[in-house]
Amino acid sequence: MSAPSSTRPTFTSPTKPLIHLERVNKAYKMGEGSLHVLKDIDLAIHEGELVSIMGSSGSGKSTLLNVLGILDDYDSGAYTLDGQLVQGLSERAAARTRNRFIGFVFQSFNLLPFKTALENVALPLFYQGVSRRKRNQTALEYLDKVGLADRKEHLPGELSGGQKQRVAIARALITNPKLILADEPTGALDTETSYRLMDLFRGIHQQGITIIIVTHEHDIAERTDRCIVLKDGRVES
Repeated sequence: MSAPSSTRPTFTSPTKPLIHLERVNKAYKMGEGSLHVLKDIDLAIHEGELVSIMGSSGSGKSTLLNVLGILDDYDSGAYTLDGQLVQGLSERAAARTRNRFIGFVFQSFNLLPFKTALENVALPLFYQGVSRRKRNQTALEYLDKVGLADRKEHLPGELSGGQKQRVAIARALITNPKLILADEPTGALDTETSYRLMDLFRGIHQQGITIIIVTHEHDIAERTDRCIVLKDGRVES
């Protein structure tokens, strides 16, 4: 499979932080008490980095990814994305920011089972109001970039796990995001398929797109340029 091409310049070295977290805290209400999940998180991720986030169950890595993806708000501190403070956004403003900046890849693929691979990839452009002809043409281009143009008419149930994840990656890329957030993207895949997927991520990263991968697998983390380890809601290393 070939790496997606892009109009972005090839990344050479970190410049300004795309993501900057300063003393970010997040707690969830639990009955009459609360669970403090993120504790004074300080973090900087630069444009073009390929980063993994590791930690045991309950360490806060999924919550951190939700905050980074503006799927969840935080309680205190400051989160700056591409120079803009992200805090207390309305649902519409949060959705608009996500659509402009972020592509998501999930362990469970999150493909619509009744839509073809082509239709699944084209879906973000549908929500942007792009015409059917244009979005299908663009979706086919991105399927080709992940090596699945010949599977465009297949439903998710007719694809392997690795093929489903490549469809999900093509869908994440179609809006030309600055940032891709991947939550355990290899968790449902065998080792060989996982490594091929990481090769695809590296090819995308070489085009200048920032990628953050949450994983519990050390061999996957070793294939990124930097690993951030969370423990009990804090950045350990």
